[in-house]
Amino acid sequence: MLADRHYMREGRGRLRWSVSAILMLSLVVIFAMQCINVVHLRTPAEDWLALTHDGMRRGFVWQLLTFQFLHGGLLHLLGNLLGLFFIGRVVEQSLGSQRYLLVYLGAGVMGGVLQGALMLAFPRYFAPMMYGASAGVSGLFAVFALLDRETEVRWNFLIPVRAMTLLWIYTGMSVFFTLVPADHVAHAAHLGGILGGWLFIRLGWHRDFQPLPLEGGWEWLRASFRRKTTRRVQRSAPSKPDVADIPVEELVPDFISSEVDPILDKISAKGIHSLTERERKTLEAARKRMSRR
Repeated sequence: MLADRHYMREGRGRLRWSVSAILMLSLVVIFAMQCINVVHLRTPAEDWLALTHDGMRRGFVWQLLTFQFLHGGLLHLLGNLLGLFFIGRVVEQSLGSQRYLLVYLGAGVMGGVLQGALMLAFPRYFAPMMYGASAGVSGLFAVFALLDRETEVRWNFLIPVRAMTLLWIYTGMSVFFTLVPADHVAHAAHLGGILGGWLFIRLGWHRDFQPLPLEGGWEWLRASFRRKTTRRVQRSAPSKPDVADIPVEELVPDFISSEVDPILDKISAKGIHSLTERERKTLEAARKRMSRR
């Protein structure tokens, strides 16, 4: 949505924290909790939250999301924080917070699906546990490179190279080490993240006018809920009595001021032709009843 973009938001309603900043803070806090758990608590939390071979076999689908917030060490965490800081912020400014979060988590899920499938199919070659935000970060870099192909970036902070060229290099390395797993890095997750970012652009979800998946269904559910709530309120609200059925002694000034006066004001402002059928009947009945007092 246009209002979701950073340059379309009014200053007073503007988020003080970007999604990138919230994600970075979340990763740091969760990593600290991981360290506390390893040293002091020693609960099996990582077995439930990381993407594991056993979890995939047992249908622990939530692991496709939760693994993205865990890390295996400080350097692992710092690498992904740098990716969010340098790449994530730019992509968020381009897409807006809603679409940015969708591509980040969606690319992470796609990376988890590819890595998890290979873990199940070839357990001998792929580690039984995987965690880290690099699949989502890889998806963000793919979006960045596809939207700003000619932008010059610094590979390893040293070598200047076009963003699209670096994406091809990164993709080639991910494909090679997925086919020839020689270390404990989840290259398949990186490859899946890149594919997720490419698919996001391919489907046109980076454009404001292109509806996001389930966006129309969500709006339909909200509208349906509002309609049901309105009907319940209307049924529960007491209906106004017809003034013709009210005894004349009950036509006190309070009733006249609340029922008749607004009708007279409406006639004065818009003319008698603007009255509804009920207002006409109310006015005529009030006149007849008042004439018999």
